[in-house]
Amino acid sequence: MALGARLRELRAERRLTGRQLAARLGWPQSKVSKLETGRQTATAEDLLAWAEGTDRPEAAEELITRLRSLESRTRSWRRRLAAGHKPVQDALTVEYQRTRTFHVWEGAMVVGILQTADYARHVFLRYADLHQSVRDTDEAVRARMGHQDMLYQRGRTFHIVMWEAALRALVCPPSVLAAQLDRLAGAIGLDTLTLGIVPFDAPLDIPPANGFWVYDDRLVIVEDWHAELWLDDADSVGVHRKVWRSLADAAVYGADAHRVISRARRALDSR
Repeated sequence: MALGARLRELRAERRLTGRQLAARLGWPQSKVSKLETGRQTATAEDLLAWAEGTDRPEAAEELITRLRSLESRTRSWRRRLAAGHKPVQDALTVEYQRTRTFHVWEGAMVVGILQTADYARHVFLRYADLHQSVRDTDEAVRARMGHQDMLYQRGRTFHIVMWEAALRALVCPPSVLAAQLDRLAGAIGLDTLTLGIVPFDAPLDIPPANGFWVYDDRLVIVEDWHAELWLDDADSVGVHRKVWRSLADAAVYGADAHRVISRARRALDSR
């Protein structure tokens, strides 16, 4: 939307209507409207044409810089999943390898690095259905399972906090979730992992919203329905670390976390 506002400003400076600019560029008028309102993201070629069409060729570099900044921060799932989930997992592998300390919050499902293969398979299939993306499920599962080797490597620490709701969400058959809960219970005690669970009845300073990962206080990756946000500015990292600390303070650990997991397991058995 901010990029669109800048495009609209350039057009207005030339006293061109949207229809007039579209005619200059040989575009449908609807494309001009969509670009200006943020309903469509411009390509670099679109921006070069816009700068020429508004007689401001010197503005092209500024516009393309804005686009690159946008693309580096907002990575749409439509583009990210064009070749399937495996390339997304491969991109995360690079960040995992660069990182020594992870701070993770997840309120909706079990965190990827603690997932069983069957649980991960159902998660990938559901997202593939949502985005109508390539179904490379087996390859994506293998890549995700490969990340779990890092749980057993010296020099890395994972500080993971999850909401109790993540233990109960039936994003898979009950038998798969039961095995997943057993896996979680078994992970408590790993010397590289601190696992906290925020119980349903825990008092919260803030609502348990989007899941995110903080990588060494240099990068935050936040998942939304339409995109991943890759944020590396100090303010964004600081806000997410503050959110993580607040949620971590509400969590229980060790034997208490084990009891919350066991409670979810018993509730599943009683279904």
